Amino acid sequence: MTSTVTPWTGMIPIDDTALACTDTGGTGIPVVYLNGQFATQGYWKRVIADLGAGWRHITYDERARGRKSQTSADYSFEAGIRDIDAVLAARGVDRALVVGWSYGAFLGAHWAGRNPDRAIGAVLVDGAMPHDWLDDAMEERIRTMFKRMAWFMPLLRPTGLVPRLTAEQQATSNIELGKISRERQLGPVLDGITVPTRYVLASGTSLGSKGDEQEVIRASLTKVVARNPHIRISAKVPSNHSKILHKDHAAVAAAVREVAAVHVPLDI
Repeated sequence: MTSTVTPWTGMIPIDDTALACTDTGGTGIPVVYLNGQFATQGYWKRVIADLGAGWRHITYDERARGRKSQTSADYSFEAGIRDIDAVLAARGVDRALVVGWSYGAFLGAHWAGRNPDRAIGAVLVDGAMPHDWLDDAMEERIRTMFKRMAWFMPLLRPTGLVPRLTAEQQATSNIELGKISRERQLGPVLDGITVPTRYVLASGTSLGSKGDEQEVIRASLTKVVARNPHIRISAKVPSNHSKILHKDHAAVAAAVREVAAVHVPLDI
């Protein structure tokens, strides 16, 4: 019988930094929420409320995100993967269901693919779609966009609404994501996933996208689903990329329940 875990909030040390984490405890399936690239754990509150107290909800703010997570010399994607392991180890979780939005979906896909014995399953929310969207022109567009936003970032940092990264660090992270997104990079990762995985897709644009760019990227999942029977699209919702966790949290919660219903039960 699984023992009850006491709710906990605190800091988890990893590498040269520490991450602000909240664990609701209980005896339910552990669900670890992976944030958007510059978002915070607060974005998940509606999904968590929809799922309710029957689950063990674990949220955390990535390096230099939110008001408490500390800065670091390493904001790479691989650092993000290490952070997942650090959070799970600190909270004594052997197996978990990962739920990631946007950047967090990429983290979730990679982590689930690398840890088939530890991943109960994955819910990937409008992210982790293999498409070669990064070229020289897009890279310049990204750098320009973050430079334009740089002037007001320091004003908002005390609120935790924007990361404590420079414009260049944010652009570099976004460009790295573009490289990770490439079909030859992400395709094999998705093809190798062997645990129940569900996508919840938004509609329309995301920050920095134009026209139907985002819909073209989403269409890349058709081939992924055809190749891997463990991966399905659970829902395509009306919300755009930025609003999906706010307006269509019920679809995300439904996908979590769907994954939990098909996983192989073990003592977790």
